[in-house]
Amino acid sequence: MRAIRVREHGGLDALVWEDVPDPVPGPTEVLVRVRACGVNHLDLWVRRGVPGHEFPLPLIPGCDIAGEVAGMGETVAGVEIGSKVLVAPGFGCGRCEPCSLGNDHLCRHYGIMGETRDGGYAPWVVVPARLVLDLPEGLSFEEGAAFPLAFLTAWHMLVVRAEVQPGERVLVQAAGSGVGSAAVQIARLLGARVIATAGTDAKLERAAELGAEETINYNEADFPEEVSRLTGKRGVDVVVEHVGQATWDGSVRCLAKGGRLVTCGATTGPVGDLHLPRLFFKSLSILGSTMGSRGELCRIVHLMGQRKLHPVVDRVLDLED
Repeated sequence: MRAIRVREHGGLDALVWEDVPDPVPGPTEVLVRVRACGVNHLDLWVRRGVPGHEFPLPLIPGCDIAGEVAGMGETVAGVEIGSKVLVAPGFGCGRCEPCSLGNDHLCRHYGIMGETRDGGYAPWVVVPARLVLDLPEGLSFEEGAAFPLAFLTAWHMLVVRAEVQPGERVLVQAAGSGVGSAAVQIARLLGARVIATAGTDAKLERAAELGAEETINYNEADFPEEVSRLTGKRGVDVVVEHVGQATWDGSVRCLAKGGRLVTCGATTGPVGDLHLPRLFFKSLSILGSTMGSRGELCRIVHLMGQRKLHPVVDRVLDLED
């Protein structure tokens, strides 16, 4: 088959079309015919490279995959040929204590499709059978490939780590992003009041459609001052932070007493200063979060099927484009 692979990190020319062997499922694996594959920021990191991190190059990127079951290993049960499925992007070893407790995202050997093994920028992909989930009725393949990684990340941040409660105020940074647009929806589903930031009015309009009550264009206003104004100087209970260095100090300043900042990324830089007296005098909590468990993703898929959460598709391109 022909697939897109990254042999060396770099610009767009690092994405190379080339012939690769057709994948063959092992005893516990499933062969999926890829109908759609999402583009996440993770795919950009795989192409560009991350200082201090090694990727198993050459590698086929693509972590959010939807398609049809086309084959399977001899020990696989409960999966039917032709079934419409999506693929859970993350996986643990399946044997360690965290995996046994359902916390596969805490496994020492945790991996992600398209990052630690070949992903979906190809017509076919082989995945562990336990990662295959039924595509909810009525969802297109494109929609099925638009939500697993981003919604799982946002769900774990808000539900598990920050434990958002009904009526709380939640600030979602960069609400036009995958994690941001998911966080707006999940926070509203939990009964929270959402303030969203973004860099364009078009993104803010979309955030409002998804459930944000208030919006802030961070290119036109000082977002900590706007948050203070919108909350009567109280601040917010939770900040969903994944921008990093550019917003870190402002995000901390937006927190009310007893507030929680939960972060899953550092796109603009890895260093964030922290004024320690502000941390302890205001009884703040700083929470790290990465991905989430397969069980959490199953819950998200169920809510997608009920149309209580909605995939956000910006545009659809042919793989060759």
